[in-house]
Amino acid sequence: MSATTKRPGLDSRVHAYRPDLAVASLQGRVEAGRFVDPRPARVNAGVVSVRQGPSGLQRQTSELLYGEIVDVVEIAGAWAWVQNRTDGYVGYVLAKNLSWHREDAGDASTHRVVALRSYVFPEPNLKVPATELLHMTSAVTVIEQRDGWARLSEGNWVWVRHLAPMTYTVPNWVATARRFMGAPYAWGGRSSIGLDCSALVQLALAGAGIAAPRDSDLQEAAVGAVVEGGGEAAEPGDLLFWPGHVAIMTGGGKILHANAHHMAVAEEKLSEFRARTLDSVGEVRTVRRPVGSRNQSP
Repeated sequence: MSATTKRPGLDSRVHAYRPDLAVASLQGRVEAGRFVDPRPARVNAGVVSVRQGPSGLQRQTSELLYGEIVDVVEIAGAWAWVQNRTDGYVGYVLAKNLSWHREDAGDASTHRVVALRSYVFPEPNLKVPATELLHMTSAVTVIEQRDGWARLSEGNWVWVRHLAPMTYTVPNWVATARRFMGAPYAWGGRSSIGLDCSALVQLALAGAGIAAPRDSDLQEAAVGAVVEGGGEAAEPGDLLFWPGHVAIMTGGGKILHANAHHMAVAEEKLSEFRARTLDSVGEVRTVRRPVGSRNQSP
């Protein structure tokens, strides 16, 4: 996913400013009627839609995942204007899905979800109704482990095998991305119940401990190092960029990507994608190699 229009000055996707309001850190860089110090909050729902404006009818631009920390710039009615600390993305979310977060409260995340999805239960019993569904990379604070279950700081329980310490990484991001095969395509989505091309890349790299921006054009400008030679020079794990799209090279001349043609995460021959899209997006514009272990196609 990528924005389709150019923005003058600072990119408002990753800088919290409007004509009437901006974060204090941007004072002197942008004009705004008022500058404020944002207040940190933690996402308390499994997945939260980020909207372009304060309305459920506005376009979804991204999603927040459980446990992510955001900076709240403004709350107006039911909506909060926030910036996600994970990737700097700015947008509007329903305020009910946030809980105020104290930086010194001692509740720093200890684990993250490494399963595609994991249910949350009110007690360590798989037969009781689940209360929430968490998604890969969601951050949690484990305070107790018992009989295969992990008790979270909120008092509920998750199957411990679906978690790993925050320091745990999977260097092969191609393998991580393949776990999303068949997941539906959703513009702005960031989980296995629906995601877009750049979210697939972001989540796979996150599993390897590599931070990546939210949108494909931002990734094209920032992730790893440029590989000269275009698609012909790409190796497994390299990222291939076109205007508004990104795919992961998997080997054997194939790419893996969340795309609107299949309306899912799918693997296909790069030559097939090229034949289908050459007239609309052209040739591969950029190839980038994320910093990390070499990825081999299984």
